[in-house]
Amino acid sequence: MDYSTKISERMWNQPDKGELEAERELTFIDDIVQKAHIQRELLSNIDGIETVFDGGAGSGRFSILLAKQGLNVTHFDISQPMIDKAKELAQKEGVEDRITFVKGALEDLSAFKDRSFDLVMSFDSPISYTYPNQNKTIKELVRIADKRIMISVSSRLGALPYLSNPIQKNQFILDKDSKDEWVRWCLKSKDQMIESFSLNKESLIRTYETGLMCDVEESKKAYDRGEVPWSISYHFMPDELEEILSGYGVKNISMAGPGAFARTIPNEILVKIMNDEEQRKDFLDFCYMYDSNPYVCGMGKDNLFAKGEIK
Repeated sequence: MDYSTKISERMWNQPDKGELEAERELTFIDDIVQKAHIQRELLSNIDGIETVFDGGAGSGRFSILLAKQGLNVTHFDISQPMIDKAKELAQKEGVEDRITFVKGALEDLSAFKDRSFDLVMSFDSPISYTYPNQNKTIKELVRIADKRIMISVSSRLGALPYLSNPIQKNQFILDKDSKDEWVRWCLKSKDQMIESFSLNKESLIRTYETGLMCDVEESKKAYDRGEVPWSISYHFMPDELEEILSGYGVKNISMAGPGAFARTIPNEILVKIMNDEEQRKDFLDFCYMYDSNPYVCGMGKDNLFAKGEIK
């Protein structure tokens, strides 16, 4: 088993992961923007769709959404806490009978036959966490898709500003009184992060050229010490992702960068917008339009979104 799989298993199977991930849209504005974009794409592209594979489905945000539309969904994830939370939420929504829950690593889809699902989707970067097998993973996702594929992967151009902005997540905190531990840490650590920051040009160039933000060997060593490093993640360039999908036979490819517009707006204004129902709707509508422009797709907040047809 590759280190990427072992590290992802350890990280995502921490007991609190299911609960934390299920709350992200209540906590961070960038999560709201990204998930609103994907939801709109999904609901606009389910004509003729009956069966769905959701790879790296997490706590069920999108598998439950599509099950509520009457579709039959295979919810596939590496994390048992995530699956447990998704089962709980699916039961509350009354759609557990439309969802099949499967625990497994995205690197191995051998249990599924060619063209098994009308729609194959994988969001929030689980493909990127399969490094160095990310291309093979995309190939396998395309293989089991019969009509459409929709994915989001880590964006290289979108992630690079993180290396010169250690407090970037503070911009998207929705409620500064939240009890969420990550929110508390971001607020508490802000001054210290600014004080200790020093621009590292070499690190920026290395990530730009390789797509890797972390030191892979250090992540492996941390895993061997029994620690829980963040999953090794490969960040894609837009033209690279399009070329990979096209090479595996995907047609009519279009891409977007959810969060490209929102990242230009300060926290105080974002919070004001989000707390007004009418402004929030207008804002998310415009974000979808702006972020779908091919000229900004690489600058999505976290992810690079792509969709295409299987013919």
